[in-house]
Amino acid sequence: MTTVDQQQRPGPPAPRRRSRRDEILEIAVGLFAARGYHGVSMDDIGSAAGVTGPALYHHFAGKEAMLVAALIPVSEGLLHGGKERVARHPEDARAALADLIEFHVEFALANPAVIALHLHELDRLPDEPRRQIRRLQRLYVEEWVGVLSTLRPELDAGEARVLAHSAFGLMNSTPFLGGEVDRHRRAALLREATVHALIGH
Repeated sequence: MTTVDQQQRPGPPAPRRRSRRDEILEIAVGLFAARGYHGVSMDDIGSAAGVTGPALYHHFAGKEAMLVAALIPVSEGLLHGGKERVARHPEDARAALADLIEFHVEFALANPAVIALHLHELDRLPDEPRRQIRRLQRLYVEEWVGVLSTLRPELDAGEARVLAHSAFGLMNSTPFLGGEVDRHRRAALLREATVHALIGH
């Protein structure tokens, strides 16, 4: 029997419906990752998205604006997610590290095209958005450095930073991984390799 409380209790929020702008941006990111920033024109993006020139410029001023729109939210999301996962384990650095690794591996597997853009196209951005992204990235790295420094007190901050960047190299290899290994197994292998790289066991 359904009670009044059950009838009034709100359900989970409905997922946000992707906008046309989101769809166009996803197509642009895929093209940039596959062909390189200079290998893609606005006409290419419009054609792939089924959008005419004027409609495309209604959403984005140009390719540069698309690149900014793709990269800045990703860096913001990584920093927010990293902080959140570290905060879950204030007294357990090992659990915090495991949570960070799982978080980043899942991001890397879900967003190989965005990672490819970060690796190859970041320098295409104007100074200000590039500085903003670099700052967000540095702050994200420091979340890892703090956890590693607690787990491995023999490391100074610079050494912990080297290890953190080496871990990102492992986890961010997803644009280069083929599909011969299923996603679940790829995630497990990436997590295992990252743990070994950072703490040796």
